Amino acid sequence: MRHILTLAGREIRDGLRNRWVLAITVLMAALALTLSFLGSAPTGTVGVGPVEVTVVSLSSLTIFLLPLIALLLSYDALVGEFERGTMLLLLTYPVSRLQIIIGKFLGHVSILAFATVLGYGAAGLALAAGGSGGNLAVWRPFVAMIGSSVLLGAAFVALGYLISAAVGNRGTAAGLAVGAWLLFVLLYDMALLGVLVADGGRIMTPEIVNVLLLLNPADAYRLFNLTGFANVSVFAGVAGLAETLRLPPALLLTALAAWIAVPLVLATLLFQKRQV
Repeated sequence: MRHILTLAGREIRDGLRNRWVLAITVLMAALALTLSFLGSAPTGTVGVGPVEVTVVSLSSLTIFLLPLIALLLSYDALVGEFERGTMLLLLTYPVSRLQIIIGKFLGHVSILAFATVLGYGAAGLALAAGGSGGNLAVWRPFVAMIGSSVLLGAAFVALGYLISAAVGNRGTAAGLAVGAWLLFVLLYDMALLGVLVADGGRIMTPEIVNVLLLLNPADAYRLFNLTGFANVSVFAGVAGLAETLRLPPALLLTALAAWIAVPLVLATLLFQKRQV
């Protein structure tokens, strides 16, 4: 455990030294504060609170922003060490390859979690200071959104590690990381929508659609935040979708956890077989 924490601390110190932590935190806080101030403007006409509006706005922002940041953090975590020759030095220490993967992964996820909690927490404090959300129950979707955002970031960090363990140079890893972001964030839903329209309900039953949605971590995150709470789903316009799909929040969180575990296990297996 001591070796894992040492490696995690090393990644965090590297993040602090190259300004990754500062840049991500400032970006997340600036966007979250902007959305919390501007996004709450229409609440007077639609009858929902500013906290619910902010949850919907931040969830939509997170699906695009956090996976990209996570992949940029992690795509060269292993292949970069190989190219610089530092992996050979690291493996001379009494530390296993599994400990290297876990330690580096925890370091990168800690950076993302710090930036997310601080950035989105600043938006929550701004809403509270403005007199929003006097009832504690109103804040449940907001807290769940922050926690699930960290899970989503961890899932894409794990995907970055899988890419980093599978390729031989940083250029290829960068290209695959961008491709993974395009696939899961943009192309997957467009393709699924096209299939649903073309099928016209003949083959694509709600059960099949449920499985296909769980195969994308971005969709699992979106459904958890936009359909998991009644007051949020009504404003997000997906209350009918929530009734049709019937994916419980626990299942969606389990899907996100699986998207962390499976790529990380595959990355570990590839890393174990790789010659230095």
